[in-house]
Amino acid sequence: MRGRWGLQVVGCWLLVAGCAGAQKRAAAAGGVSGKEVLRLTQEYVDVAPKRYLGSPGHAAAEKFIRDHFQPEIAKGNFVTDSFYAKTPAGQFGMDNLIVKFPGKKDGIIVLASHYETNYPLKDIHFIGANDGACTTALLIALGQYYREHPPQGYSVWLLFDDGEEAVGNNGMVGSDQLYGVRHIAAKWSGDGTLAHVKALIVADMLGWKEMNIDHEDYSTAWLLDLLARAGKDTGHSSYLFRHALPIDDDHLPFKERGVPVLDVIAYEYGPYDSARGDYAFHHTDKDTMDKLSAQSLQVSADLFVDLVKLIDQR
Repeated sequence: MRGRWGLQVVGCWLLVAGCAGAQKRAAAAGGVSGKEVLRLTQEYVDVAPKRYLGSPGHAAAEKFIRDHFQPEIAKGNFVTDSFYAKTPAGQFGMDNLIVKFPGKKDGIIVLASHYETNYPLKDIHFIGANDGACTTALLIALGQYYREHPPQGYSVWLLFDDGEEAVGNNGMVGSDQLYGVRHIAAKWSGDGTLAHVKALIVADMLGWKEMNIDHEDYSTAWLLDLLARAGKDTGHSSYLFRHALPIDDDHLPFKERGVPVLDVIAYEYGPYDSARGDYAFHHTDKDTMDKLSAQSLQVSADLFVDLVKLIDQR
């Protein structure tokens, strides 16, 4: 993803919530555990530290995701959306992985995250712990939650999308980005699925110890309002909206087709490096497991569970 610069400071809070307290609240509520998400993240990067297109690690990443959804595969609620995309580095096969948890109301809430690593960084030790791995683990944990707590409102679909990152060396420019979501948005538009999607929520870069989730300006206003409300509901308002900026991310192809979208992203990742024109840990070999915390992942999990409930109630 790419942030569009000109950050606007819209608020400033201290991160004061205690990890132990949040974990106890999650356990008491039968919710998603941040410690479990962190553990899954470690497992994921151990199995597939490099997950760039066409690599053995990319295939290992897909297998890791599939292995966690055997019950859904058995029920026919796991779909592989395979396609080929022409990129600056040639043609690649890509796979969007979709897990469906049927609800009781007509409509779908899609929770999405990309699972691959950046292709131009394939020759360095880039594992993307925060940028792709932890949110893939978050979706897996959310899937385990909805398996045990089937949706009582709208259906919940998990979308593990492929080809989010640019393949060329010039960053996310034009059509060299968002391959998976552009493909699935067009497919769902054609087969009528998109008309049933009540909201698409993207999870991106949500594990850093100093995480603060942006007010992402391309997101739909009422979903940003619900995110603020979820922050209050869960006691996590201090983790929200320190900065506001528009970000090119996986929600855009759906926004362009009229779907309500929300990008839950904490783009600021490490100190700002003016020489690079980016944050110090973003798209570097410094995006490692030691940057993550169970607390940030707990906050993210709590917000996602509450967002689904709030959308159901709307």
